[in-house]
Amino acid sequence: MANPTAAAEPAIPVAVRRSYRQGTRTELLEAAGHVFAEKGFDRATGKEICERAGANSAAINYYFGGMDGLHAAVLEEANRRLVPLESVTAAIARKTGARAKLQAIIELVVEKLLGPISSSWVLGVISREILLPTSAIEHLFETQGLPKVRIAKSIIGELMGLPEEHPAVARGCISVMAPMLLLFVADRHGLKRLFPTLSLTSNDTKVLSRHLLQFALGGLSAVARDVHAAHENR
Repeated sequence: MANPTAAAEPAIPVAVRRSYRQGTRTELLEAAGHVFAEKGFDRATGKEICERAGANSAAINYYFGGMDGLHAAVLEEANRRLVPLESVTAAIARKTGARAKLQAIIELVVEKLLGPISSSWVLGVISREILLPTSAIEHLFETQGLPKVRIAKSIIGELMGLPEEHPAVARGCISVMAPMLLLFVADRHGLKRLFPTLSLTSNDTKVLSRHLLQFALGGLSAVARDVHAAHENR
């Protein structure tokens, strides 16, 4: 029989329990991000991730429902830290005209790619998913990729004076996006070896952004002239 005079064990406050659970979930995301970036999802193990996070072996199932759920959560977190749709819409919200909107988006992306995040696990995870997509990317494709492309087509179409669904607009979008995509997936050390004078530090954000904008505007203008001229000569 319990001793009625014994002190009862104090209950752990709900807020403390929630904070602990959130902390464990965050540690798992960080550990998984590093492992996925280094090894890829296929070669990652829950054991290594839990060990890095200092969590027990059942934690991944408890917080994410398994490795697939953890992988999807890591991709969502990587996108959130990089250039989520909300950041894009906020960047162009008060801009009038396609040129100003394109400039705002390029500056946003370049600032991220040349900032501290470039040395984190985020670019590694995104790069692997771009080159070797898994089923986990489908949700981001629908909720992030397609809306961003719709914004891009609207801007590029306006700059070229063409309907958004014109094939030249799609090609224009690819041409504008390609240099920034290269910064996502390319090995920075490899680029430095190929182009020793190329500098990709946070101090180069303005210079690179201006270059990409000028390059994009010049190319789009030249292509648009050819398309319109061909149409007039029919």
